[in-house]
Amino acid sequence: MTGVSKPTILKLLLNLGAVCLNFEDAEIRDMSCRSIQADEIWGFCHSKEKNVRPENVGKSGHGSVWTWYAIDRDTKLILSWVMGDRDGEHARAFMHDLAGRLSTRPQLTTDALGAYRSAVREAFDELGVNYAQVHKVYAADRAEEARYSPSTCVGCEKKAVYGRSLTSDVTTSHVERANLTLRMSQRRWTRLTNAHSKKFDNMEAAFAIHSFYYNWCRKHMTLGTSPAAAAGLADHVWTIEEMVGLLEAQEQAQIDAGALKRGPYGARSKS
Repeated sequence: MTGVSKPTILKLLLNLGAVCLNFEDAEIRDMSCRSIQADEIWGFCHSKEKNVRPENVGKSGHGSVWTWYAIDRDTKLILSWVMGDRDGEHARAFMHDLAGRLSTRPQLTTDALGAYRSAVREAFDELGVNYAQVHKVYAADRAEEARYSPSTCVGCEKKAVYGRSLTSDVTTSHVERANLTLRMSQRRWTRLTNAHSKKFDNMEAAFAIHSFYYNWCRKHMTLGTSPAAAAGLADHVWTIEEMVGLLEAQEQAQIDAGALKRGPYGARSKS
């Protein structure tokens, strides 16, 4: 279809993902955000948890993979993300990364995962935070014909944890809508699919590209512009060509420095 070998395309995925990750890591700093929502979305790598071979149990990149990420409620900008297990270690890494990108005390809302409490307290000790949790209760018994459909939410409890949280700001609806965007646009996160990642590095690179495209290239229907433009990080909605141009510029710099001996990516020669 492309005239380029599969390993070359996978290498391009990794290289572009690294460029996107480094660009956003440098640009998304000193952010003044009024209200932030964070969530974890499930996916899997290599195989689902129940199908992991005995020799691969406990190894990174086998079984369930959770993507933690936070968005600014007003601009819809993905501020920070971490990929790995759904545990206290990753919760702390996620919250420290998020806090390090902010310049003002935010309102932060997450689900009721217990690992968030100590992680938020530790990460936001100096900056300060108004932190609340949303606990949703879902119906337990489900009909067989509806087992592939989302559970029915039968209750929702909002609880202030640290600081003073306004009830109107305590919601995770926007980040949950972003979850839908991810599952609809990235096959690796689509449920009931065989298009999952076979390697953790490829899955991480795929989300880095998704985050960049979502922030800089995709016009948000509510905003009428990209999240990066809404946040004042860009003066226009980027094109795909501009995104790929970051990789081309990096490669050219490496070629000029003698660190890269081959040329840029291109179609396979027909001769």
